[in-house]
Amino acid sequence: MRNVTPESVGVHSAAVEEYLRVLDKNHLYTHNVLIARGNELLLETYVKPFHKDFLHREYSVTKSFVALAVGFAQQDGLLNLDDPIEKFFPKECARQKDEYMKKQTVRQMMMMSTAKTAQNWFAAKPEDRVQFYFDNPTPARPAGSYFEYDSSGTFVVGSLIERITGKNIVDYLREKMFDKIGVSKEAYMLFCPGGQSWSDSAFLMKATDLMKSARFVLSGGAWNGEQILSRDFVKAATSKLIGNDEGTGAVNEQGYGYYIWKTWGEGFFFNGMGCQFAVCVPEKDLILVYNGDNQGNEAAIHTVIGKFFELVVSDAGEVLPEDEAAYQSLQNYAEKMELTYAWDGKENPLADQVNGKFFVCKPNPMGISNFTLRFDGNKGIFAYKNQQGDKAFAFGLGHNEFGSFPQTGYSDTVGTRPGKHLYGCAASGAWKSDHELWLKVQLIDDYFGNFDAVFSFSDDFNVVKLKMEKTAEDFLNEYQGVAIGLAGK
Repeated sequence: MRNVTPESVGVHSAAVEEYLRVLDKNHLYTHNVLIARGNELLLETYVKPFHKDFLHREYSVTKSFVALAVGFAQQDGLLNLDDPIEKFFPKECARQKDEYMKKQTVRQMMMMSTAKTAQNWFAAKPEDRVQFYFDNPTPARPAGSYFEYDSSGTFVVGSLIERITGKNIVDYLREKMFDKIGVSKEAYMLFCPGGQSWSDSAFLMKATDLMKSARFVLSGGAWNGEQILSRDFVKAATSKLIGNDEGTGAVNEQGYGYYIWKTWGEGFFFNGMGCQFAVCVPEKDLILVYNGDNQGNEAAIHTVIGKFFELVVSDAGEVLPEDEAAYQSLQNYAEKMELTYAWDGKENPLADQVNGKFFVCKPNPMGISNFTLRFDGNKGIFAYKNQQGDKAFAFGLGHNEFGSFPQTGYSDTVGTRPGKHLYGCAASGAWKSDHELWLKVQLIDDYFGNFDAVFSFSDDFNVVKLKMEKTAEDFLNEYQGVAIGLAGK
């Protein structure tokens, strides 16, 4: 794909700039935005520290790639979509007494209409996640009864692909499509404790890799004139095969195909936690790729995708005369976009009363025994002691400070297993009032998460309430709860 001006493909630069401004106005934690029409990129922007070659965690966008792998396996004669899952996992199914569980088909599983409510493997941390799925003791219903999101079922379907092909999913997809469409060699997937690919959540790839993959699907499984994947399969995968409408008419309640969500009109999208999106609009031949970490913000999907339809999709038409001034304005704005930080901060003339003061904490869920806040101009350091020992990280006032987050033992390439490296982080702070400081910490790594820390000080600054709230899938548990601190020595 080549980069072009929006006007050359029938979109106003001003409309694209307004879209970016709306993302910022809503304080979204945006990492990259790419928009293509046809085979040409009318926008490609990355918010530092993210960049063109960054391998971004795609979370449940991974499920859409599992669907493509199933399509290729069917095309290779390795399975039929109406095969019962028991056919591929007879040993694992042996202990399961419920026939509904064993007889659910590959097709039903890909439509998120499985036989049982999913179990949380993060809490149980099983060594064999496939067996954990089939040992589910909860009541069952006939598969296909209704839509209910089931990540664990997707993992099993991904494991099925690896079992029948003898290859991990990345290698299988590389052989079948990635090398043909130009997906980077660096794209990879994290693993689960049993050795299987973490196929419901853990693809990491460049934004341009996701864009090429979306273009492949929007093109009906064809690339450079070659029909690589069955057009009929792709059509079914991106169709409304089951309803998921809860009555709001929202962008993510327009139906579901094979691990691919429907949106308005003929549109469909790959959808991952935190706002990992590849949105395809066949009527206008438009694709949006958006990556960010908006976990915990339920409205974010409606801003990212809803405003894309409102401002960009509705604007797309015939080729326009070039508008150098509008295009330059768009370029300037895109280049200056910053990773969102703690906002609406105020000058605090009383900040010196906190600077360097040592607080001793009463017993609390975080295990923080003491802490100190130090300020130097528009930067600060939060130093504390928790159950791992002495910790500290820097934060900016009115900007992000980038560094390593000091907590150890978070997962690396194998989910739920302790790893050795420290996650990268962006930390910022804002005085919301003379007696309240807000810190926002964003974890940036193979795993994304964030937490807020709000320090509410007494009038004399000798007592503080520290409230921490985290949003992360299976880490940052040490940063959740409330502590009371008393000024001490």
